[in-house]
Amino acid sequence: GNIEILNLNMKPGNTLKVKGKISADTVGFSINLGSSSRDLAFHFNPRFNESVIVCNSKHSDSWQTELRVRHLPFFRGCTVKFFIEMLSDKFRMKLPDGHEVCFPNRHGYHNISYVSIVGGLKIISFKL
Repeated sequence: GNIEILNLNMKPGNTLKVKGKISADTVGFSINLGSSSRDLAFHFNPRFNESVIVCNSKHSDSWQTELRVRHLPFFRGCTVKFFIEMLSDKFRMKLPDGHEVCFPNRHGYHNISYVSIVGGLKIISFKL
């Protein structure tokens, strides 16, 4: 269930709400925000095989320094809700248990036009 949107128009102060069901057999999934698949401001990637959430950014198709968060409050087969708030200097991801993961807006994006959701997350609802 991969999704790709090329005209999102997300700005600082906006919150993206994603609700989905995690596949029972997935190793992980990712939610990506940026200007294209080659330039990502925020890559959110829970990896169940490592029990970690990896956050990163990508510039001209090159990955940058990843942030690894050892807090995985959801599991395969469950329904989850994520709230991604874009601020001028960072992205704030609210996890289903209320825990927040913050990741810097490394490239100073003022408008996110691209979003993709890839891997084992079946989207139930998606709202900006």
